[in-house]
This record gives sequence, C-alpha cells and structure tokens, in this order.
Amino acid sequence: MGHVKGIGGLFFRARDPAALNAWYRERLGVGGGCSADESVPPNEWVWNVTAGPLVFSPFKADTDYFAADRQYMINLRVDDLDAVLAPFRAAGDEIITKQEWDDPSVGRFARVHDPEGNPIELWEPPKG
Repeated sequence: MGHVKGIGGLFFRARDPAALNAWYRERLGVGGGCSADESVPPNEWVWNVTAGPLVFSPFKADTDYFAADRQYMINLRVDDLDAVLAPFRAAGDEIITKQEWDDPSVGRFARVHDPEGNPIELWEPPKG
C-alpha cells in the first residue's frame, strides 16, 4: 500500500490569477519559482518548501476563526513572523493579531489577506 507523503499543491480560484501569483511571489516568496529550501534551485512550476509540521483540519461550517464567506484559510509556516510582516506594515496593509492566538508551546500567529480578500494565517512555531 502506498502512503501520502505531503500536500502536492493548493489550487484555488482567483479573479486575476496572474496578478495574484505575482503578489504571492513578491510579498511572501510563495509559488512557482520560489524556494524556501536553499539546497534546491528554484523551478518555475513549483515552490520548494522545507520540511515541518502541517495541520490538516476541517473546521465547523459556522466557525468564526475566519470569514464566513470563505471556504478555506491558508496557514503559512514562517521562521520570523516580524520579518515576514514587515512588507505588510510598509504597505499599510491590515495585520490582525490576537493575544489569545499566541501560545509559547504552539507559537505566534498573525492574519493578513491577499489582494482578493483570501485570509492568510502566518504561523511562527516555537523555536527549538
């Protein structure tokens, strides 16, 4: 029997796919042509990621953890939340943080949105 080894892609609808792809590449270093693993050269079709934890969890249909008009929220694991948020701050974009989201045993969290209003949760796991 074979085993699933990880998520191979995330596909979602966009009003302007080219512009949204460019925003994710430029703002977050995410998407085709990006590499978070410095040992792997960039490839125009894939985003090379580093190994680590990934939460796969359906939420109740009436959750208030993210907007009711959205079917999903992507969570991106980051190594330095403040540094990743810097371009959002510089652009004057809304950044949502809540003290109850942060836990020393789980990590720190912030919420931002892409230009089409899709929620993005940024997660800095605890060091060590």
